[in-house]
Amino acid sequence: MSNRVVCREASHAGSWYTATGSQLNAQLEGWLSQAQTTKRPARAIITPHAGYTYCGACAAFAYKQVDPSITRRVFILGPSHHVPLSRCALSPAEVYRTPLYDLRIDQKVYADLWKTGMFERMTLQTDEEEHSIEMQLPYIAKAMESHKDDFAIVPILVGALSESKEQDYGKLLSKYLADPSNLFVISSDFCHWGQRFRYTYYDDAQGEIYSSIEHLDKMGMSIIEQLDPISFSNYLKKYRNTICGRHPIGVLLNAVEELKKNGIDMNCSFLNYAQSSQCRNWQDSSVSYAAGALIVH
Repeated sequence: MSNRVVCREASHAGSWYTATGSQLNAQLEGWLSQAQTTKRPARAIITPHAGYTYCGACAAFAYKQVDPSITRRVFILGPSHHVPLSRCALSPAEVYRTPLYDLRIDQKVYADLWKTGMFERMTLQTDEEEHSIEMQLPYIAKAMESHKDDFAIVPILVGALSESKEQDYGKLLSKYLADPSNLFVISSDFCHWGQRFRYTYYDDAQGEIYSSIEHLDKMGMSIIEQLDPISFSNYLKKYRNTICGRHPIGVLLNAVEELKKNGIDMNCSFLNYAQSSQCRNWQDSSVSYAAGALIVH
């Protein structure tokens, strides 16, 4: 038997973001220098997962709230874009590569999660094809660089969960969310608008299409800030907004709900919002991005 370490390659480096470490480092530093620290230390952040030219600046507002001196574990919850999945899945890898430095998976937490019987094992191919977790890795590496030998990651691929499953996973993960040495990274873009996304909701009272999209997204963001999973669920049912990380967000809201029962006081706020472009006519398309942070008092 070989003892070779199973590594997940940085498969989107060179296309979705630069594969050159020094260049990537400079870009991340540039974006982070433009963001303010207002909600530190965040226990959870909501952050986009598009190519960095589109969302790098927005994501910086979330990562700026991370305190590396207290963080020992980073849970990353990303939606599955390519494989049908009705539960959550864990990676077969032990190490995730980034152009900055390698991140190791916390095998003890993985073993504890595996024991619950609630997780599937994704293949390495599925893991490497998926971008929702990978796009967080360089930012995590950058935010944590001053303590790079002191932390591990817990990547979780989140399937198309029913509301009751979101509740189950929220309950399960709530004990980890309660621990100040853990950070949760919730990977999600917001509205995917246009015919290519089969979503063209438009409220003409808002004026231009891009204003209608912003109004719709900000309605969802303010519901997330209320930390109420049922309201968020109802909003999604009503407007069908194409928030691709709605299930990871749902799991977080349910974990928060569980902690609220124990009298833990939290608040969530969004710090930045952006669109890939401004839609003005029916031929246009855009994706929205938002950066948010959850603080535990």
